[in-house]
Amino acid sequence: MQTAKLTQWVLNGSFFSQLELRYKRMLLPCTLMALLLAPTTQSIAVNTLSDAFWAVSSYVAFTLALYHYLSQFFSQRNTVVDLYLNSRHFQVLFAALLGALPGCGGAIIVTTQFVGGRVGFGAIIAVLTATMGDAAFLLLASKPQVGLGVIALGVVVGCLSGWVVNLIHHDDFMRPKTANVAAPIDQDANSAFEARAINLQGAFWKWLIVPASIVAFLGSFQIDINQRLALPAQSIEWVGAGCLVVSLLLWSLTKEIKSYQSTVSEDCKPRISHPMQRTAQDTNFVTAWVVMAFLVFDLTTQLADLNLQVLFNDWGVWMPLVGVLIGLLPGCGPQILVTSFYLTGAAPMSTQLANAISNDGDALFPAIAMAPKAALVATVYTSVPALIVGYSYFWFFE
Repeated sequence: MQTAKLTQWVLNGSFFSQLELRYKRMLLPCTLMALLLAPTTQSIAVNTLSDAFWAVSSYVAFTLALYHYLSQFFSQRNTVVDLYLNSRHFQVLFAALLGALPGCGGAIIVTTQFVGGRVGFGAIIAVLTATMGDAAFLLLASKPQVGLGVIALGVVVGCLSGWVVNLIHHDDFMRPKTANVAAPIDQDANSAFEARAINLQGAFWKWLIVPASIVAFLGSFQIDINQRLALPAQSIEWVGAGCLVVSLLLWSLTKEIKSYQSTVSEDCKPRISHPMQRTAQDTNFVTAWVVMAFLVFDLTTQLADLNLQVLFNDWGVWMPLVGVLIGLLPGCGPQILVTSFYLTGAAPMSTQLANAISNDGDALFPAIAMAPKAALVATVYTSVPALIVGYSYFWFFE
């Protein structure tokens, strides 16, 4: 039955429509396969893609799975929620804590509540200052102690920024009188092929998350899995590279790129979707941007004989400003690039901190749609503590 349906999709053109140029995501897995097949880049590509899958994607998937399963238990109305909605002072604290949650869900919630009149402008500043978006998952997966430290710093700076804004402005500052609330997304609008690709993403990570996490854990302790299992050299590296290409191939078939937002932000997910399906979609989105950053770093370093770390070090005092400016861009994609460059050593910690404070992740898109003036002012406001934090770390520690 399943074979017959797949054959029908191929014959009626649904399959080949995915290969049209407008599905630009396909360019990424195709490029990766070309790099794996080319003798000149094969060694670099195998090691880079393997590291991206075992050392990043596996940990990100594990972290996301825990997050999505646990988030199901924290969605009911309670005393804490009532305190958050009724106290101007605690609104800022709770908004900063919501922003500290990895991903953009908490920031989007506070943004929507501000437009609806339930929280003040100070809460918006607090949540946008504290949020790191999906870059938090990457930092937590790769350097958990650093990730927790950056998140904690974001909460502190978010609270201070929100309370200062509360002293300057009233709660209704920049609140639109009539909100342009976007219409709900029609999840049935996806083609049958895209829906099947989304399901396959979930199935892929459902079966691989445990063994992939084990391999990633062993690799973190510098255990040679090829030697322990008596496998030929580079076996586990080729498996990792292959798994990464397959995961991104499935990801590339789930959404058509039509705009800047569809490029740099996560796919929309129905509320009824399974936590593992959400995990797969978010993991593959993060992985796509991480792979691009890793490849840029490795290819330019080894093939072009250009050391990005030395190059960026020459920028010196400008690096925190670069982190802030990239943070002004809506969406999580550019912010994942900054974190990836920090993890590879190309960007200093001051740049990472400045970007973490200034970036608003995907939450900026609904803010622009519903309250564009408030979004613009909030973005400018959050850049101020970002500059202070980034340059403070630069002058005192770098």
